[in-house]
Amino acid sequence: MPVTLDDIFESQLQSRPVEAILLDTPVPLDKVPTPALLIDEAGFQRNLERMAHHVKTSGLSLRTHAKMHKSPVVARKQLAAGAVGICCAKVSEAEVMQLAGIKPILITSPVISPDSLRRVVKLANHNEELQMVIDCQQTADQLQEMLCENDLDLGILVDIDPGMGRTGIQAGRPAFDLVVHIVERCPNLKFLGLQMYAGNCMHISGHSERRKKYFKVMEKGSDTRDMIEASGIQVNKVSGGGTGTYDLERALGVITELQAGSFAFMDIEYRDIGGVDKPLFEDFEVALHLLVTAISQPQSTLITVDAGFKSIASDKMAPEFKDIEGLRYHWGGDEHGIVQLNNPSRQVALGDKLELLTPHCDPTVNLHDFYFVVRDGLVHELWPISTRGLSR
Repeated sequence: MPVTLDDIFESQLQSRPVEAILLDTPVPLDKVPTPALLIDEAGFQRNLERMAHHVKTSGLSLRTHAKMHKSPVVARKQLAAGAVGICCAKVSEAEVMQLAGIKPILITSPVISPDSLRRVVKLANHNEELQMVIDCQQTADQLQEMLCENDLDLGILVDIDPGMGRTGIQAGRPAFDLVVHIVERCPNLKFLGLQMYAGNCMHISGHSERRKKYFKVMEKGSDTRDMIEASGIQVNKVSGGGTGTYDLERALGVITELQAGSFAFMDIEYRDIGGVDKPLFEDFEVALHLLVTAISQPQSTLITVDAGFKSIASDKMAPEFKDIEGLRYHWGGDEHGIVQLNNPSRQVALGDKLELLTPHCDPTVNLHDFYFVVRDGLVHELWPISTRGLSR
């Protein structure tokens, strides 16, 4: 019997593991097969608690971005720590999260193809807490027709382009006209507010420079919100922001729902943007590391580890070693990293297990099947990275 694409994709989604796997006997790190993504459970939990305290005292709500961790286990822990919901970048991510029992989901990337919109409607049929963004009238009209046919409603945020030219409708009159169209012509679309994510500001080096540029960029969102509300349409929330601007939102007064993601794990890119009065951004601790093994030493000043492009995202910079000075990682191809030994602070020998700090956590996570959860120096659980590879 012929098999459809829908059959294949549905089978794939249903078969993905979504629950934590507890080990009968905890495993020491030197027995963990590598490369392996490690989560320092205590550090991870402290990061959740710090962010929860911040949003509570700042009068914000937190909708953590699951595109970073791609794990329903992590998402549940974030919800338990006070997050009002999660974000998913793609419909397929939302499908797995909802299958895992998570309901307060916002799909943050625009959807336009009829196939994807039908999948959104299917999700909405089983989830009254589902929300999605829209940035054009074409999507609004298609979605309205599908929802009406199924007697369903769906919460909608209008996505505004902060000037990145990536997604979103132009701020000001174009965004205003789309909101009016949704409110007046699309009764099954329940307008909730706006999304404006200035991703181009998240990694600006220097806190004062980041603040200055972010405040300037977000003026467009503030003006658009005011224009909409002046017409009598209520904007219940403005969703956006991230780890790099989390401490700016209260003073800015635009974002009401924070979409931070990387704070839970942290990486080199965020560490290096700088804090309020420090050269490094250390408001949250690095809780994610990649465990690797030294496997070869072709030269006395070089040693090779078993992790290359297939294990670590390489979009901007190389990883760094945790707690060992004098080691410099160089990309050695798909499977390998070549480590330069510059009088290291401790001897490194063949067979040694070493921990790396990841340059960019999101795409690095997408290369792995599980997190190895470390508690008191031992791996106690595996958490599936359930939405790995889901990009449609």
